[in-house]
Amino acid sequence: MPIVFGKAPGKIILFGEHAVVYGQPAIAIPVTNVNATARIIPNLDAEPGHVRIEAVDIQLNADLDTLSDDHPLAAAVWLTLHEIAPNHTPSFTLQISSSIPMSAGMGSGAAISVAIIRALSAFLGKPLPDSKVSELAFKVEKIHHGTPSGIDNSVVTYQKPVYFKRDEPIQMLKINHPTHWLIADTGEKTPTRETVSAVRALHAEDAETYGAIFRKIGDRTEKARQALIAGDLTTLGLLMDENQHLLEDLRVSSESLETLIQTARNAGAAGAKLSGSGRGGNMIALASPEKIRQIETALLEAGAVKVITTVLREDKP
Repeated sequence: MPIVFGKAPGKIILFGEHAVVYGQPAIAIPVTNVNATARIIPNLDAEPGHVRIEAVDIQLNADLDTLSDDHPLAAAVWLTLHEIAPNHTPSFTLQISSSIPMSAGMGSGAAISVAIIRALSAFLGKPLPDSKVSELAFKVEKIHHGTPSGIDNSVVTYQKPVYFKRDEPIQMLKINHPTHWLIADTGEKTPTRETVSAVRALHAEDAETYGAIFRKIGDRTEKARQALIAGDLTTLGLLMDENQHLLEDLRVSSESLETLIQTARNAGAAGAKLSGSGRGGNMIALASPEKIRQIETALLEAGAVKVITTVLREDKP
């Protein structure tokens, strides 16, 4: 039996952070320059059904049956086996690696689940369609996050940008013109739960003021949807800058984020803002292709610990 691979990209939020919790829309895109990879190696010398999981990034090297059912990696394997229900499970080693930064709002957990599901279903001779892969990955996301939005598993499975609004079906966006993006990491980590709780407290104290900010973010997200589809860099950039100011009003920005955001703008970015929960973490910038390298260099010189570039490509006719 041959070695089988499965792969899935990361993701990043463009618009709608925090406001999405209060019923406003959000937009996220795949980040294809970073990926999670699952490799399945047949083990012909072991007893049938013996499964070994190796994940160097988290120092895991264990047999499947020694992991709890709610361990995310084990859950992805068990859910796939249950879905396919093979007559017998061959012995194999599952090796997992990822270049997606962890705990950075880039969908690393969902990408790993998708990579495992794709690799294992192909190994068993029954590759699952994207709809089923996303469905199973969403079940694993519930173990990670309790009540996930469904954004991460949708973006990384279909490798398409999504428009999301709570209690409405997720919509895939059809892109007519490519756009180029840079993601810079401040190196500072603040738990998402902490920033979400802080924003919730502000809203509880003054629902009128902060509700208005959420609605303004939602308005920028709605406008950005059409600009993204059309590849309108000027409009997208202005909306990103406006969204950043609104996030500053929510007190989720930080000095390090604002330094990198201003650096990107000064170096020629069409627009820039924080991405994710804020108070550290990542910022994202939009640029024309010819300015990518000079912006990347400027961000690194300004203190970014890492810069990832990605292209959101147009849909094929």
